[in-house]
Amino acid sequence: MQNITFPKSLKKGDKIAIISPAGSVEIPQLETTLALIRSKGYEPVLGENLYTKYQYGYSYAGTEEERIKDINWALNDQDISAIWASRGGYGCQHLLQDLKLTAFKENPKWYIGYSDNTVIQSYLLKKGFASIHGQTIKTSSFGVTDESYDLTFDILKGKFPTYKIDSSEYNRVGETSGILVGGNLALIYALLGTPYSFDFKDKILFIEEIGENFYALDRMIMSLELAGVFKKIKGLIVGGMTNMGKENDNKAYEESFDSFANQLIEERVSKYDFPTVFNFPNGHIYDNRPLVIGSEVIIRVGKDVKIKI
Repeated sequence: MQNITFPKSLKKGDKIAIISPAGSVEIPQLETTLALIRSKGYEPVLGENLYTKYQYGYSYAGTEEERIKDINWALNDQDISAIWASRGGYGCQHLLQDLKLTAFKENPKWYIGYSDNTVIQSYLLKKGFASIHGQTIKTSSFGVTDESYDLTFDILKGKFPTYKIDSSEYNRVGETSGILVGGNLALIYALLGTPYSFDFKDKILFIEEIGENFYALDRMIMSLELAGVFKKIKGLIVGGMTNMGKENDNKAYEESFDSFANQLIEERVSKYDFPTVFNFPNGHIYDNRPLVIGSEVIIRVGKDVKIKI
């Protein structure tokens, strides 16, 4: 079994690096959460290219070289105790071949983010380090619950949550445990067949998604099946599925947990016998509660659902 290293807990006064490894951000988009970090007793340290913009078919937070410089600084600077991504978007894949963990290995630190940051978290887990799949500094247009951030700060202090959620008609009952892998489905899909893909054997897989046509969702799930992922995992957690399909045709477009998306996934995994949880509150949704990639999780699925992180 892989030995997973968990970064040490933070203490008041510790420094948190804020970087933009993918899409660009505006100053007002980060002010609220930066103030929150300060109110919790930590010092946010802004990456040199946090607010840089580079247009090249997409609005990146700097060139690949600029973004690589910032993330390697954050990973290896001994004065930094955690790293918090400003946002996702697209661009983290550009960094994978140039990431350096020389000093990081001697002083591991929490990396916090979701969406496109899934590829960074997969990289870290391949190297044996846990990370937090949780809300970025920038919140989406629909906002985020206070609890989403509070629970993240709890993890930074060493307190891991146990979640109890309502059952879903698509759940498959049972109990299982394993190391948690996953994140945004499009990025899990994009990494398949590369050296940076998650190792799925005996793992609990978490997936979430936003803004995909239903056929594209099915294509990604189908690719996981063809890659043998569902034969390897011990459990599946499905998070937010929102803004799916076409807005004018989908009455559930704004909902956090699209029932048709859940149905498509449930049908694809119905031939397997692992416990499955739908409607977990993590993803591109208002209630985005953190998960720890690399943690040993216990899932109990019955009339209600309990997940111990």
